[in-house]
Amino acid sequence: MVDERLLVGYDSSDDAAVYIASEEIAIIQTLDFFPPVVDDPYDFGRIAAANAISDVYAMGATPKIALNLLCFSNCLSLAVVRKILEGGADKCMEAGAIIAGGHSIEDEEVKYGLSVMGLCHPDKIRRNDTPRHGDVLVLTKPLGTGALSTGAKVNLIEHESERLMVETMARLNKNACEASLALDVSASTDITGFGLMGHASEMAGNDNQTTLVFESQLIPLLPQAIEMATDGILPAGAYRNRHFVGDRASFAGDVPLAISDLMFDPQTSGGLLLAMREEDVEPYRAAMRALGEEAWRIGKVLPWKGVPIKVI
Repeated sequence: MVDERLLVGYDSSDDAAVYIASEEIAIIQTLDFFPPVVDDPYDFGRIAAANAISDVYAMGATPKIALNLLCFSNCLSLAVVRKILEGGADKCMEAGAIIAGGHSIEDEEVKYGLSVMGLCHPDKIRRNDTPRHGDVLVLTKPLGTGALSTGAKVNLIEHESERLMVETMARLNKNACEASLALDVSASTDITGFGLMGHASEMAGNDNQTTLVFESQLIPLLPQAIEMATDGILPAGAYRNRHFVGDRASFAGDVPLAISDLMFDPQTSGGLLLAMREEDVEPYRAAMRALGEEAWRIGKVLPWKGVPIKVI
């Protein structure tokens, strides 16, 4: 029997679970952890924490408490472990969340992340599958972290490109969320392992009522991402994502393969994908620029056009 206080559960493929604690308080609960995506342990800690906290921001909520999840080998230096945890702690502090404990186990491969609890008014919870026809789709981080991470493993990207990749992954979606709270956002999700196309597929839903139309030339990309994709330097997850989305997405014949590949590229700690009214887009972008960030309009929500996602 499902508790009616569980507003969002596992059945909707949303970003986090939501439990109604009272008429004024909804509890948002999520967790995420993964192996290192960069060599520096402190950066890994920052990125893993930002990625886990992102689900709370995607729901329009405020992170409050986090618990560490850590797997590491007994051969690993404790100094390295300390740096990972410091990275996570610093990112939680930036988010205004308290690390209240955690759990660690011995494992051959290092893994780190967080279980995060956030709060929001029940009426202000944002879902990932409720876009409104006529709304504009806005993305708050450029794509390409999967391709660049793959290229970095074999020293194919420049130092500046790698630095931008790391800082993009380590950046919280705090500003992206808070700058939008006064706006009428109809749907929200963060772009992570399923890539832009995978998460867009979830946003479009399964009722054959809505089509998300993306303009490929408006998709923001990290430096050298297009170079990596053109050379076939992509993670295996990009191909799995393309298979997962399948015929739910159609691409115009003139969309370059490299751009379509990057739209399936699995992102680590990617940006928010927001559906908002046309008149709110430029005020939102201006608010983001005032905070030192960017937001890009990349498409539109339309009534059913025969397929959940169209890329032109």
